[in-house]
Amino acid sequence: MKVEFAPLNIPLARRLQTAAVLQWVLSFLLLAEVCIGVLLLLIFYNYWFLYIPYLTWLYFDWHTPERGGRRSNWVRSWTVWRYFKDYFPIHLIKTGDLDPSHNYIFGFHPHGVLVAGAFGNFCTNYSDFTKLFPGFTAYLHILPIWFRCPLFREYLMSSGPVSVSKQSLCYVLSKEGGGNISVIVLGGAEESLDAHPGKCTLFIRRRKGFVKIALTHGAHLVPVFSFGENELFKQVSNPEGSWLRAVQDKLQKLMGFALPLFHARGIFQYSFGLMPYRKAIHTVVGQPIPVQQTLHPTSEQIEELHQKYMDELRKLFEEHKGKYGIPEHETLIFK
Repeated sequence: MKVEFAPLNIPLARRLQTAAVLQWVLSFLLLAEVCIGVLLLLIFYNYWFLYIPYLTWLYFDWHTPERGGRRSNWVRSWTVWRYFKDYFPIHLIKTGDLDPSHNYIFGFHPHGVLVAGAFGNFCTNYSDFTKLFPGFTAYLHILPIWFRCPLFREYLMSSGPVSVSKQSLCYVLSKEGGGNISVIVLGGAEESLDAHPGKCTLFIRRRKGFVKIALTHGAHLVPVFSFGENELFKQVSNPEGSWLRAVQDKLQKLMGFALPLFHARGIFQYSFGLMPYRKAIHTVVGQPIPVQQTLHPTSEQIEELHQKYMDELRKLFEEHKGKYGIPEHETLIFK
């Protein structure tokens, strides 16, 4: 394989963008394990005056990710996130106004490999979110397992993510007077295994829990499609029925998160590595779907709203795909 190296005269800003994304990728892949290792070393060498106070505090703080989290505007405003956003770059596009007297659920699609668009737009202060949606606070809901990692959970919560558990969603969407947005990557870990460049496969047909929660809380639904999300990485071929996909599916069911074998470019060369490609991400926020609060929705009501959501999601994709490089013949595949 021929290796294509990056030129030496790359501007400093682009070098800093690469460094920003590198630390984000490494944080996603390794920081949780490092934090667990640090805590185990403190216990092993009996630094009780460090680990006992932390574990005591952790016991009382355990449910914070289900109660709105603990975001830090200081962390969200770190300059590193501006370079992170500009690496791809990441754009947020609004197609309609939202009423700040209501709470909303943003259904984010597709998952991609590392959900860069969702993080860049909703977990940093360098996106256009506050300008486009004044008066709103966005909460990115992620797998609860990430908040079970000591030390790492504190760093994670500081950017704004919260648990995707039912209790967490109900907490965010119960705010009196509105103004909260729950951002849910509906395809979940399972969808990441189908995140191949050029593919538009979404795991949505069996995802109906968010619809029931929307009905019980009267939260309006908003489809969101992030064009370019699946173009950031390539994956080792894993078609359904292959031995690799069978192993990945089994591990996903056992551990709760998927293990896509992804690759893209490196730090100083463009041929291989775990750095994402520099591909623009355009996260398009669709029109809101009004939802009337129904404390005890029937299965028929859930099915009807779920179908309407899928119809609006498909409409959003079809209206905007031509602007962002999707061929006219390509369409969404719902699984």
